[in-house]
Formats: sequence, structure tokens, C-alpha cells
Amino acid sequence: MHSTAPRRGAVAAALALGLVAPLAACSAEPASSADAQQYASWEEVLEAADGQTVKLWMYGGDEQGNAYVNDVLVPAAAELGVTLEQVPIADTPDALNRILSEVQAGETDGEVDLVWVNGNNFGTGKEAGAWECGWTDLLPNMALTDPDDPLLLNDFGTPVDGCEAPWHKAQFTFVYNSDTVTDVPTTLDELLEWAKANPGRFTYPAPPDFTGSVFVREVLYSVHGGPDGVPLAYSEEDFAELTPALFETLQELEPYLWREGTTYPQNSNELNELYANGEVDFTMTYGPATLTALVEDGTYPAGTKVLTLEEGTVGNASFLGLASTSGSKAGAMVVANLALSVEQQVAKAQPDVWGQFTVLDLDQLSDEQRAQFEALPESPVVPSYDVLSENANPELASAWVTPIDEEWRRLVLTQ
Repeated sequence: MHSTAPRRGAVAAALALGLVAPLAACSAEPASSADAQQYASWEEVLEAADGQTVKLWMYGGDEQGNAYVNDVLVPAAAELGVTLEQVPIADTPDALNRILSEVQAGETDGEVDLVWVNGNNFGTGKEAGAWECGWTDLLPNMALTDPDDPLLLNDFGTPVDGCEAPWHKAQFTFVYNSDTVTDVPTTLDELLEWAKANPGRFTYPAPPDFTGSVFVREVLYSVHGGPDGVPLAYSEEDFAELTPALFETLQELEPYLWREGTTYPQNSNELNELYANGEVDFTMTYGPATLTALVEDGTYPAGTKVLTLEEGTVGNASFLGLASTSGSKAGAMVVANLALSVEQQVAKAQPDVWGQFTVLDLDQLSDEQRAQFEALPESPVVPSYDVLSENANPELASAWVTPIDEEWRRLVLTQ
């Protein structure tokens, strides 16, 4: 087992920074995998998990996601002898802060077991010893994923290293009202020009909201000719060289935004409300499959369509992280494996359930299992994942995220 001393040093640094910057200077190693390795077989995991209670901390603002967990995943976990409790939170750092506080206190039976996580929060937590590592190889259903899938091997540039189990894939997507947008852009540069030609009809959430943050990184790619023009790994030299053009572009755009850029939606929900109310003609999301239900129930305009860009958009995966301070690790492993089952992945992919894209490799499935995915209803609003992910752009390393967000607030928001 690794010494707790370097991990606590990393935790102290993380807490001092308020989890707003990656812990690049810290020397912490990933959390010990001793607990995961104490099980010689999956049967032993199931036996240890029986009767355990597992708390899943996840963003509470996604109504479909919360309903899926409580109505579908919770009952299925109960059949395996595990009591799953969803803990809705305002933002993922709420869970990470709790884990890091418990790590610092030497807690071994903490309040957090699983966390819906990816990106900067995963990378920061890994540096500080927040995650149990080396356990996902024990999950039988990992065999249904592609071991070479880059989205599952690296999380915003941070090697996964068995510290989180894949849950679903996401594709950043622009959405527009085809009843009001007739001159449809085909590139991000054309979209920004459309915004200038139609003042007040476009905006984006203020970083560090994750949707607003990825929009800004999409613009960074665009002003440098695409992802090949921006190194995925972060360096201060690249930041200094590449970001001035980004912020100049966003400063030029600002007067043409909703309310002339004097204010921005604070999160993606606020932007979605502006779109639903007809105040803007575009919104954006990492979870486009949810659009189907939003149009069907009248929340979104009937003319809602997905905007596919020639250069593609950023794609990533979401994961379930196992807290290193969890006292119900076997139960958490059972839930993570259950979440990877064909039955749960198909249920979660149903547009009227949650509409999330599967992390399973269909080539690894039987004909009968594959048929369940092929039977999913086609959406009149959202193209298939294959179409959405065409020319998908990689996520920049998590070390880029906070510096860009902070510089945006300094150079764009406060100007």
C-alpha cells in the first residue's frame, strides 16, 4: 500500500486551490488498489458486496439521468443484494471535495462510494489520491468494451489506469431551431459569423460551466485550423502562443451575443431555457440524445435540429469513479459492472429513458445482444452516434481547462 504522506500533501494543495487547478506540481501516486486486489474472483466480490449500501454522487440537474438511476439502476442493484442510493449534487467538485477531505482525515468508510466523473475532476482527483485504482479489470462486463478505444483509455489526457469504469459516451453538439435559422452554418467559423449577422440570437454558458468551457475550446481549435493546430498536452508556452487569437475572437463576438454579452448564462440549463423560450436560436450540449424527448414533450421547438459541422466536434466518455475512502468498494464494483451490462446500457440508451450513447463495443456482443441496440428507435431529431461522432475531435488534456476558463473570465467576462 502506498504511503499516505504524499497523498495528503497533494490533497492539501488541491484544497488550497479550491480544486480549480490541476495538481501538476504534486507527486502523489494514485490511490492504493489493495482493497480491489484482495478479491481473487468476481464471486468473492459479489459475496462481499451482499448487503452493502453504495452512494452514487452525481449531478442532480439532469432529470432524465436522475430518473434512470432511481427507476432502473437502483432496482437492478437491489436484485444483486446492493442498496444503491443516488446523492444529487450541484457540481462534481462537491463530491471530489468531500473525498479529498476524507483522504486527508484518513477516513476509510466515507460518505462517497461512486462518482459520475470525467475530465478535470478525474485528473485532479487522481493526482490527489481520491480514486481507487486497478479495480476495473475485475469487472466481467469490461470484456464487452473495446480495450483499444482511446475514449476509454484516457480521460481528457489523463490515463484511466483502472481508476474509473466507463459509463457512456458523449459528443458535443450544437442545436438550432430550423424554423428561425434558414442560413444554416456548416463550420464553427460560419456559426460565429452567423451570430454576428444575427445580433442577440446566440450565446454560450460562462466557463467554468462544462458546456461553456468546451465551446471555448472548440473555438480554440477553430482559430488554429482544427485539433492538429493545438497540442493536446498542456504547456505554458503553448498557452501563451495559442490563446491570444482565441480571446480576441471571443471579445469580437461578445457585442453580438444575447444581451450584447453584458451577461452570460451561468450554466447549460440557463442556456437551454433561453432556447426553449425562443430568446436564442441555438443551444449546445454534450448529451444530444436527450433532445428527442425534449422536442416530443414540447419543451423545445418542433423545428429543433442538430447542427453537424464539417470539422466535427469534441467527443469524450463519462465514467464512474470509485472513491478511495469508500467503505463499500465491493458493492460499488458490483454497481459499476451492472451499469456496464447490455441490459443497463440498452435501457440508458432509450431516448425516453436517458438517451446516452453506449460504451460497449457492438462487435464484442452476441447477435441477440447487438439486436437490442439495433432495435433502439431512430430519432427524427438526432442522427446516430456514428454520424454525430464523424471527425470527432479529441479533448485537450485537463491541464488546459482551468487556465483557459480563468483567462476567459479575466479577458472576456470582465471587459
